[in-house]
Order: sequence, then structure tokens, then C-alpha cells
Amino acid sequence: MDPNKVDEASGKSSGDGDIASVMGFSGFGKKARTFDLDAIFEQTRRTAIERSQRVLDEREKDCQMEEEAESSKSVKSSVHIQKDKAAAASSRKQESESSSDSGSDSDSDSDSDSELIGPPLPPQYTAQGNADELARPTGSTAHSDEDDDEEEEQDDDDDNPVKKIPDTHEITLQHGTKTVSALGLDPSGARLVTGGYDYDVRFWDFAGMDQALQAFRSLQPCECHQIKSLQYSITGDVLLVVSGNAQAKVLDRDGFNVMECVKGDQYIVDMAKTKGHTAMLNSGCWHPKIKEEFMTCSNDGTVRTWDLNSEKQHKSVFKPRSFQGKKVIPTCCTYSRDGKLIAAGCQDGTIQIWDRNLSVHTKFHCRQAHIPGSDTSCLSFSYDGMTLASRGGDDTLKMWDIRNFKNPVNVATGLTNYFAMTDCCFSPDDKLLVTGTSVKKEEGNGKLVFFERASFQKVYEIEVTNASVVRCLWHPKLNQIMVGTGNGLAKVYYDPVKSHRGAKLCVVKSQRKQKQAETLTQDYIITPHALPMFREARQRSTRKQLEKDRLDPKKSHKPEPPVSGPGRGGRVAAHGGTLSSFIVKNIALDKTDDSNPREAILRHAQDASDNPYWVAPAYTHTQPEPVFAEESEEDEEADKEPQWKKRKI
Repeated sequence: MDPNKVDEASGKSSGDGDIASVMGFSGFGKKARTFDLDAIFEQTRRTAIERSQRVLDEREKDCQMEEEAESSKSVKSSVHIQKDKAAAASSRKQESESSSDSGSDSDSDSDSDSELIGPPLPPQYTAQGNADELARPTGSTAHSDEDDDEEEEQDDDDDNPVKKIPDTHEITLQHGTKTVSALGLDPSGARLVTGGYDYDVRFWDFAGMDQALQAFRSLQPCECHQIKSLQYSITGDVLLVVSGNAQAKVLDRDGFNVMECVKGDQYIVDMAKTKGHTAMLNSGCWHPKIKEEFMTCSNDGTVRTWDLNSEKQHKSVFKPRSFQGKKVIPTCCTYSRDGKLIAAGCQDGTIQIWDRNLSVHTKFHCRQAHIPGSDTSCLSFSYDGMTLASRGGDDTLKMWDIRNFKNPVNVATGLTNYFAMTDCCFSPDDKLLVTGTSVKKEEGNGKLVFFERASFQKVYEIEVTNASVVRCLWHPKLNQIMVGTGNGLAKVYYDPVKSHRGAKLCVVKSQRKQKQAETLTQDYIITPHALPMFREARQRSTRKQLEKDRLDPKKSHKPEPPVSGPGRGGRVAAHGGTLSSFIVKNIALDKTDDSNPREAILRHAQDASDNPYWVAPAYTHTQPEPVFAEESEEDEEADKEPQWKKRKI
């Protein structure tokens, strides 16, 4: 060995001894120990498992004692516990095997050095590890029974669709006194719109209403025509209004006019050649995918599609035809859920379905869907798109599979229907079918009836009010049911737990108190003569006012009686001032003379002989002079004798 290196090593060791004496501890310069945190965590976890095993053993003894006294339900729960224990034991065995290798390495490291040099292990690691491992098995076993019960209840709720009906609470919106014939709710569920036989359309904002439940806007978009249908587009920015006239309207969210369809020429026979409808509308709806397209059907025997951007002409025309090829009137229409099919229910009892792009021939046609002459009031597709529900005027509700469209899948009868717009709709989960029933005045209550789609059994009903239930709408996002009745009410049914927003927003707001200033102040229109300097003094007694009027020549002037006969003094008579009216009035005068007609003629004889004017001058040259025989006295006496004496002779 090199002597220089030996000297350096000896100097180094002596230097280390000096530093050790100065620093106050021995072993300076020894190699520091390295810590394996994963091994430490594994060791801690193993100790926690051993402790939890003791707790599990104690719980096993308690469970065995309880199993003997409990019912079959406890037996079932014990099976779950044993499965959990077996799984826990197997997991513990695997963990112990996997941890043995890592534990051996850590033991070898600990035995190699006699002293530990470095910081101690943080206490939170061991505390967290113990708490986590203790919490897992104890929590799973303690709450296993409760979780099983809750899962069973949830399974029962999922299997029973009746428990999903939100009918525990309701609010009533007063639309008017006449039938609510149209309901519409935007896709977000923020605004409800109602229309009725009183020509009014009312807008209701759930977020802006309080417990007073007042509409924020009311208007008459179609003047004196009953509202047939209302529907928001898929974006919710415009509203389709179908009324009793021939022109549908599109309004924005605030009720202002956006578009009005053009009216067709009623003197053209071929309805496909006209630009619009020529008779009263029956129904209408928006396309479920295209936000600018909507559809209407009318008494002119056509179903027309329209584009929101071109109001001068329709987009396409579908003409329903009977079996003989004659024109029939569609009473309701709808799109399929994907928008590829157009369905119409007609007055002859048929349901006709077209491809949206092929308007000539029908794709599906059922000729005897309902009784001919009864108006089919509603068609509704299910959310899966394969089933069609039809509400007929023959008091039936039928369900159809469009893949086999000849016969209905299910039929429900005895559902009275007096209105041409009675609704039917599917529940959001497609398991229930809902419709309303009609009643005559003071002869019972209108009902909302729920049918199960699979068995078509009546599973539930709600008595709404003492009038007919016309419109019904089950919103999928809010999970609330809107109902329009025959006595002017719009009811909203909801459940505080199952429903969302909608009616829940307005019922929690207290009614706003009316301000004092609003009750006292009134709007005055001030004219110049209403100011104090121009105002006449009020008379406290009528007698003084009469005396003043007596002195006024204009107020005390007696009106002249009406003129009788021809006008005089510059005043026109009652018959008028024209010559023709004067002549007509004088012709109608009664100028009959009751005296002897001979004397009436001879009265003018002397004047006619002295002053001939009319006849005599014309015959002066040719007329011979008359020569009369003189009458004797005997003839004069004979003439004077009475006629009865002459008859005797």
C-alpha cells in the first residue's frame, strides 16, 4: 500500500474523532439507512387486518346467536354476510402471501444495522392506514341489510310504473271560463301557454310567477277564432298557433307575430295547385328534428308542410283519400319521433301514414281504425317510434304497431269523448299511456286515465274536476303532467321528489304584497279645461242651475215641431225637399169626393161652355150645332113622379 494513502486515512480517522467529540454523538461517518415506505405501509396494513379479524370474529358469534331467532329474512342476510366474510378471508390470504416477500426484505435491512439513523416515520401514515382498513369491513357488514332493503324497494319502484306518476301535489291556473282547447310547453319547461274557446292565448312563466299564479301576457292572435292547437318548436324560440281560420300563425316567445301562412284560392279545384289552405284548420305540429318546418291539416282535405322562412307558399301537400278515391277531411296530424313519417287521422275512420319525402301514395293505411263519421281527436307516437296511439271520437283508445298496421294491438273502450281535440300521450319511460275523459255538465267528474302499455289495463286514474278533461301533456324533462279542462282551468300535477323545476318554482314564492302607492294613485289625463283656472264652479243645487238655464236663450229655446205637409219658411218637410218626393206624397193623398158625381161634373159645365179649352176647340169647324126638342109639361110631371109609381102603372 502507498504510504501516502495510509497517512491520509489515519488523518481522516483522527479528524472524524475530533468532529465526533465536538458534535456530541458517536458513530459519525456510518452509512445512513434507507427506508422503504411501501414495505412500511404493507406492514401497517397487515396489522390493521389482524385487528379487524378479531372484530369480525366477535361479530360472527353475535350473528350466529341472532340467526337462530330471526325469520327467513335474517337467513337471507346471513348468507350475504358469509359471502362477504369468505371474500374478505380470501383477499386477506392473498394479501398476506404477497406481503411476505416484501416483508422479508425489510427485515433483512433492519437486522443489518444496529442503529437507525434518520427521521422517524410520520404518525399520520399509520393512523390513516388503520382507519381505512378498519372502516372497510365493518361498514360493509353493518349496512349490508339496509342496502339490500333499499335496493329491493328501488327495484319495486322501477317495476311498478304507477309509483312514478307525479300526482301528490297540484296547482290550478285560471285561464278563463270556457274550454281550454290547447296546451303548449317549451322544451326546457320554463313557459306554459294555454289557448281556449274564448280566443285568448295566455303565457305563464313558472320562474316569474308567485303563489298568485297569474299569467304575464294574454292576447288574441287570431281575433274571433277558437284556438285549436299550440306547440313550441324544438328550440323553444317560436310558437305555432292553429285556430279556426285558414291561416296558421307563428309567434315568438313574447307573443309577437313572426309569420302568417298564406291563404289559398278557394275557386281552384285541385288543392295541390293552391298556395295554402282554403278552409278551417284542425291541427298542427312542429317537425321533431328540423326547427324551421311545421305541418297543418284542414277541412279542405289536405295536410300541408310549411317552411318558416317562406311564408308565401307551402312546402308539400298530402291529400288523404277514401277507399273509393274521394276526398276525406283530416282531423289530426303528427310526425313520427324521427320525423320521417307523417300520420293523419281522418273523418271516415281511417289512419293514413306517408313517407315525408313521398306525398303521392301512403306507406301505411288502416281503413277501419275507428267508426266512420267520428273525428279522430289525437295521434301520438311512442318514444321508441314503433307504436302509435289513437284517440277516437267513438269513445275508444287504440294502440297500433306500425309494422303490422291492419289490426290494433290493444283497445280500451268506454272513454267518453265530446271534443275534437282530446289528447293521448305516452309517459316519459314509455310504460304508460294517458288520456282524458269527457262528461256532460253537472253529471260527474272528468278523469285522467292511465293505461299500462304492455297489458293495456287501467292501472290508475285522477279525478281532475267537474268538467271534461280535454288536453293532457306529460313533460319528460320536468316529469309533470299538464291538464286542460272544459271549465277554463289548466292544472299542473307534480311530485316534490320526482319532479324538477316547473310548478315547484312558483309555489315556494310568497305572494307579493301590493304597494300602498299603487292602490292610491291613478292615471289622470289633464286637459286645459281641467285645470283650476279654467274649471267652472260646481253648482251645489239643481234649482239654481235651472234658473240659470231659463235665462239662457239657447238652453230655454223650445224646439220647433216637425214640419207637416210641404216645407215652408225655408224648412224641409219630413218627406224631403225634392220634386219627386213631393209628387209622390201628393199622389198618395186621398182626394175622393163623396158628393153626387153628376153635380161634380156639372159644376164645371158653365166654365167649360164659356171658355172651351180641351175638346171643343178641336171640333169647332166640323161639329154640328146640337138641336134639342122642347119638353112638354106632361113629360116634366112624369119625370118628377117617383119610380115606384111608374112600376105599378
